[in-house]
Amino acid sequence: MQSRMNVISLLMTLLCFCGTSTSCPSGCSCNVNRTDCSDLNQLASLDSILNQLPFDTSYLNLSNNNFTTVEPGSFSNFSILLHLDLSRNLLSTINPGCLSNLSSLLHLDLSRNLLSSLSPSSFSHLNNLEVLDLSENLLARLPVNLFSGLGSLRELVLRDDRLKELNPDQFKGLTELRRLDLSFNSLSSVPTHLLDGLQNLVWLSLMGNKLRTLQQTSLEPATALQHLLLEGNPWNCNCNLISLKHWLEWITYTGGSVDSANCSLPANLHGKDLRTIPMEMFRHCYPLYLETRNPSAADGHQVPPGSAGDCMRQRYRTVSVRRATATVVVAGVVCGVVCVMMVVTATYGCIYAMLMAHEQQQLIEGNSQQQQPLMVAKEPEQDEKEDLMPTIGKGAEAKECVGWMAFPPEVCV
Repeated sequence: MQSRMNVISLLMTLLCFCGTSTSCPSGCSCNVNRTDCSDLNQLASLDSILNQLPFDTSYLNLSNNNFTTVEPGSFSNFSILLHLDLSRNLLSTINPGCLSNLSSLLHLDLSRNLLSSLSPSSFSHLNNLEVLDLSENLLARLPVNLFSGLGSLRELVLRDDRLKELNPDQFKGLTELRRLDLSFNSLSSVPTHLLDGLQNLVWLSLMGNKLRTLQQTSLEPATALQHLLLEGNPWNCNCNLISLKHWLEWITYTGGSVDSANCSLPANLHGKDLRTIPMEMFRHCYPLYLETRNPSAADGHQVPPGSAGDCMRQRYRTVSVRRATATVVVAGVVCGVVCVMMVVTATYGCIYAMLMAHEQQQLIEGNSQQQQPLMVAKEPEQDEKEDLMPTIGKGAEAKECVGWMAFPPEVCV
């Protein structure tokens, strides 16, 4: 029994080492379970490198080697591989099954190649993959179910891939996705249901595309979105961007970050950031916007209070009208305060005038008492008057009469 167990263990060991090597491939650097075979000076085939790799390799860098193909089953002996870098090669396609045995792979970098097409099953068995980088390739279109088996994917990079359109179900099933990079492509629209199911998406880049408009409903499914990049698109800031403007304001209000969305059209708004344009610039859009949300209101029917149409009407009124109630209240308070102050001032003025008049009256009465003479001169009696009257003569008497101006001229005759 013991000998049989020894034979079985020997067979298992041989099977583990089958097709692999414990040495480091020529031109590569190996450190524990990390192998770097990038920028090899001599031309080497991918198969020759893989046949010499240590069996316990978990990190493999094969970038910048001008590899043109990856054959099916090339990585079949590296089931514990966690990181694979095939960037900066000349890969034009990924054959189905070439990555099928890498179920433990966490990071796959296929950027800066010549990939122009991918099979729907290219990544079907990478159940634990967390990061996939397909940037800077020639992928004008992607198969609808390309990412359907990547339930653990957290970051997907599709930057600078010449993408012209995306299917609404393109990212269906990526429930753990947190970062999505679609920048520097040729996207002219974003499907309404593209982000459905991406409730964990936090970071999204749409910069450098050909987007002229973007509906709020296309972004609403990403309820956790906090970082949005929109710069470098020819935005047409007309009535169709009102909903996007509101959504951007809401994201900023809730603590998120949005870069600039500069308008290309119309001419009077060229170069202006959509977020900073006053809502009054879009007041002409209110009938059209209300018609799209509530057609009955556009036909002249009364909009019931509290309905969606009434909410839109209240939102799209001009600032002066929307704030009329607050203005009336503030004006009433200010006018009341002013009136009270005027009454107090008038009352104080009257009291002050009365006090001053009373004081002036007392002052006048005091002065009049001080100006009265202490003794009144008595008039001379009749006898004294006769004694004092001089004798009237012809010569001296006339001269004496001239000196007395109090007498009339008849006395001097």
